[in-house]
Amino acid sequence: MFTGIVSDVGRIESVEKTGDLRVRIACGYDTATIDLGASVACSGVCLTVVQKGPGWFAVDVSGETVSRTATDQWIAGRPLNLERALKLGDELGGHIVTGHVDGVATVADLSGDGDSTRVTFTVDRALAPFVAPKGSVTIDGVSLTVNAVEDSADAARFTVNLIPHTQSVTTLGELAVGRAVNVEIDVLARYLMRMEQVRATS
Repeated sequence: MFTGIVSDVGRIESVEKTGDLRVRIACGYDTATIDLGASVACSGVCLTVVQKGPGWFAVDVSGETVSRTATDQWIAGRPLNLERALKLGDELGGHIVTGHVDGVATVADLSGDGDSTRVTFTVDRALAPFVAPKGSVTIDGVSLTVNAVEDSADAARFTVNLIPHTQSVTTLGELAVGRAVNVEIDVLARYLMRMEQVRATS
């Protein structure tokens, strides 16, 4: 369980093709405090630490995960938003995030909005019912509030505002038009989606 509040920006040092991908990530964490088997959210993807050393840890990324996450996510040199798993008693500063990516969105537009940047994303129509104005959404592991949503026949567009702090402490400051990002809908919306699916077949 996570909150969508990024605590470090790591960088992929190497990617080794075994059965899955063994990805080594450089980070600023004291890795002595990270247990093997611990969960770390890597740009919104919950992964298990399988190796570690001073200033780095490694995770295995399955083919299923690669197929469901942003294009070029798992390449050497790629920066990743990192968050360690929530502990009982920690401050819940964002919203409840599971680290299970629901889809991939594409940056459609960036524009200035005061000191902030307004970002417009396009997402597949299947996720459109679960992205709501003033609701929560996770973009590459970052908890954000949706400003507005516009639906079309085959897609939906939604906007968020990135304040300067968010841009400086996450990878979202590097967004560009056409960039693919990982999206996780709010966990309550995910359960509502499942309830509707069951109701429709009853």
